[in-house]
Amino acid sequence: MKKVMLVIAAVCLLALGCSKSDQEQAVPAGPAKLRFAVIPKSLTIPVFQYAKIGAEREAKALGNVEIIWDGPDIADPLKQKEKLESYIAQRVDGIAISCTNGEFLTPSINKAMEAGIPVVTWDSDAPNSKRIAFYGVNDFKSGQILGEELVRILNHKGNIAIMTALGSDNLEQRLKGVMSVLKNEPGIKILNTFDCKDDPLVAREQVELMARKYTDMNGFITVGGWPVFNENGLDAIDASKVAVVSFDSTPPAPAVMKKGKVRLLVGQKYFGWGAEPVKMLYNIKTKNLYPNSPVIDSGVDVITPENLDAYLAKWRQMAAGQPGQ
Repeated sequence: MKKVMLVIAAVCLLALGCSKSDQEQAVPAGPAKLRFAVIPKSLTIPVFQYAKIGAEREAKALGNVEIIWDGPDIADPLKQKEKLESYIAQRVDGIAISCTNGEFLTPSINKAMEAGIPVVTWDSDAPNSKRIAFYGVNDFKSGQILGEELVRILNHKGNIAIMTALGSDNLEQRLKGVMSVLKNEPGIKILNTFDCKDDPLVAREQVELMARKYTDMNGFITVGGWPVFNENGLDAIDASKVAVVSFDSTPPAPAVMKKGKVRLLVGQKYFGWGAEPVKMLYNIKTKNLYPNSPVIDSGVDVITPENLDAYLAKWRQMAAGQPGQ
């Protein structure tokens, strides 16, 4: 009798175990999270933090997207390529990258595309690669705005310096836009063009150098926001004698303008840098829906002391999560 009872007990336990296993297997798995690597030029360049906010906000809204925000500590093409290759090897679901050097990254971008990993670029493009689309400003036209505005401020006559960072497609296009304006201005003399290596600390040193060396300078164009990424980045320049126009308008650039150190800022769609590429990758992966154009012009904001307060009000709305870019 004991043996019979033991057999019955064992059968019951086995049935319970099977029932639990069947129940676990019957629970449908939720949709797998899509892993998108979003790679800025550098983790330490302030403007890219707003792209991170935009990317993570969009991922949260979509619900089943994980953002891997990663890049080199400083803008280094080789280190950025290593990051890109790492995420190709990990077979992430999509890659969005701001290219420090588009030509250098083109083989790796093509490798990702050939492996079935969709790639979009933002802020700085790799136009000769197989990337699906680029989201950002028209850099050539943006450079023209900088050139035209400084020429207007100087009334077509003056000695100027220019700051850029060599190697990046977006910065090269902006510089070309500036030069396309200045070549038709015989009254404008270019004293020097500085390469700040995409580093705000180097930029500050160069601003101090140009202020000491070029005492006859009365205009300064910077095609990136390096000197306005620090509230004191332009302190070496006498704003009563030198008119400054600069790309980028993220804080603390508005405070620098309020101090009277910069006459005009050209702002980008910083939150959109993150949000729009994530949206594109999501649509490609879940709906097989591709952008209508390979180049998506985000447009720019032109900020002057006269419209600065209105721009700041709009910025606060976007930073608080309200619609905008």
